[in-house]
Amino acid sequence: MTTGVPTFKLNTGAEISSVALGCAAGFTPEDIAHSKSWFLTAAKAGYRTFDTAQIYGTEASLGAAIKESGLPREQVKIVTKLPWHRCEYIERSFNESLTSLGVDYVDVYLLHFPQAISYPTGYDIPTDVETILNGMKILEKPNFNDNWAVLEKLYESGKAKAIGVSNFSIKTLEALAKTAKVTPAVNQVEMSPYCTQNDLVEYCKQKGIQLMAYSPSGHEKVRKDPTIVRLAEKYNISANQLIMAWHVARGVLPVPKSADPERQKQNITLPKLSPEDVAEITGLDKNERIVNKPDENGVLYGWTLEQYGWA
Repeated sequence: MTTGVPTFKLNTGAEISSVALGCAAGFTPEDIAHSKSWFLTAAKAGYRTFDTAQIYGTEASLGAAIKESGLPREQVKIVTKLPWHRCEYIERSFNESLTSLGVDYVDVYLLHFPQAISYPTGYDIPTDVETILNGMKILEKPNFNDNWAVLEKLYESGKAKAIGVSNFSIKTLEALAKTAKVTPAVNQVEMSPYCTQNDLVEYCKQKGIQLMAYSPSGHEKVRKDPTIVRLAEKYNISANQLIMAWHVARGVLPVPKSADPERQKQNITLPKLSPEDVAEITGLDKNERIVNKPDENGVLYGWTLEQYGWA
C-alpha cells in the first residue's frame, strides 16, 4: 500500500501529484463557505494538487485554505478553469481567478469546455438554469483555436505554468493541434470503470497529454459492481480506493471530491494493482457518462455529441 502521493510528469517538465482533490463544493453560499474547512483537512492529509474552476465559486476558499495550511506555494499545484462561455473575456477571467486564489500564478489553466458560448447577461454568469440553458448562443468565432491562442500568451507570460483543456475528445484535440503552438499539458474528462475512454487514453499518452479524470469513481452502481466489490475485498480496501488505484495504474490522474477526512486519506493511500486486475476493471466499460448527458434532443450545452467527438 502506497501512503503519500506519487507524481506524474507533465510535458512542461513539472511534477504533479497523481491524485488531486476535486474542489467543486456545490453552489449555495453555505456549501462554498464550508468548503474551506475540508480543503484544509485535505492539505493536512497530504494532498498537494487541487482542482477548482472559476464557475465553482470556490477559488477564494481554496486560496484561504492553502494559506492557512502553511504549505509553501511551490509545494502546491493549483488547477483552475476558464468558464466555457467567456470566450471574449479570457484575460479578465484569468486575472479574477488569480485574485480570488490570492496567488500570482496558477500551475495549470484549462479551457473548461471546447465550445464558445455567449449569454445575454454578457460577462456575468446567469444565476437561473433557464437562462443558462435557453439563453446561450453558440459562437462560430472566436472558437477554441482562438481561445487557445490567448491561453498560450498566458503560458508565455509565466502566469499559467501549464495550460490544458477539459472535455476534449480525440476529434477536438486534433482540430486544436492544427493551430496550436503549445501542446496541451492536460485534458480533464469524465472517466470511470464504466466510461474508460480507452482510445483517448492511448491518444493522450502518444501526444504527451496528461489525462485527469473527474467523477473518477462513477456513481454508486459502479462502486457496487460485483467485480469492483470482489477486487476491493482482495486488496482489503474500499471500492473508491480500488478505482483510484486503477486510474493511477493507467497513467490517469483522478480528481476525487470528498469532505470526509477519512475518505480523503483513503483516496491517496493506494495499492499497486496487478496488470490482470487493471485489465479486468477496464473491461467493465459501458461508455456510460453520469455527469454530462445530452437532453432529449441529443444536445449538451449547445453541442451535439458528434460535435464533441463523443458519439
